[in-house]
Amino acid sequence: MSQQSGVAAQFQQYMENPLLWPILEVLRKQSSGWKVHTLASHLTEIEIMPLLDARPEKDLFKRNFLIMNALYQLQETLYPDNWLQVQAMDIVLMPSQQVFGHEVDHNDPLRDYYLDWLNYEAEEGEVKRLLNEFWTRYREFVGSTNSKDMDRAKALSLFKLPHDASQTEIRKTWRRLALKWHPDRQSGNSEQFRILCEAWHVLRH
Repeated sequence: MSQQSGVAAQFQQYMENPLLWPILEVLRKQSSGWKVHTLASHLTEIEIMPLLDARPEKDLFKRNFLIMNALYQLQETLYPDNWLQVQAMDIVLMPSQQVFGHEVDHNDPLRDYYLDWLNYEAEEGEVKRLLNEFWTRYREFVGSTNSKDMDRAKALSLFKLPHDASQTEIRKTWRRLALKWHPDRQSGNSEQFRILCEAWHVLRH
């Protein structure tokens, strides 16, 4: 692996896109009839998506990239319990009985493009600042902003992980628990989800 590709892999490794969760909420309430631009408009209306660039054409590109990136991450997170059809003009969240015949295509060049953060056309620091801002907005959106009582040890305990857990293990556990307790699920619990949000907020750095 070249030094550049090594840096690129490291750059992407911990880039959890916080848009997964508001998009999941939107799709659970209305599972079909979405296009990338209508999803972007809705996320702007609920104040999750800020202006990304002063130049309209770059703002449009960046919105599109962030939403497609989140959709592909969400597709992998939900599979095999649900199937998320990721097409720019036809985004559909399908129930478990419609998963058969679908699987995540790890060789899809479009998926590769949108999961590669280097294609966002920004420095790593700018991407991290943006994702931190998204995360802050989402925490406020779900009413979870008090992390004074949460430290790394407590967060790992909540996730039932050892103190030396890797970032990959932490991220996988976060996604599994977030899906389990998400308020839009029948078995969900908004208070538990908020607590998990705080734990992830501490552990994601």
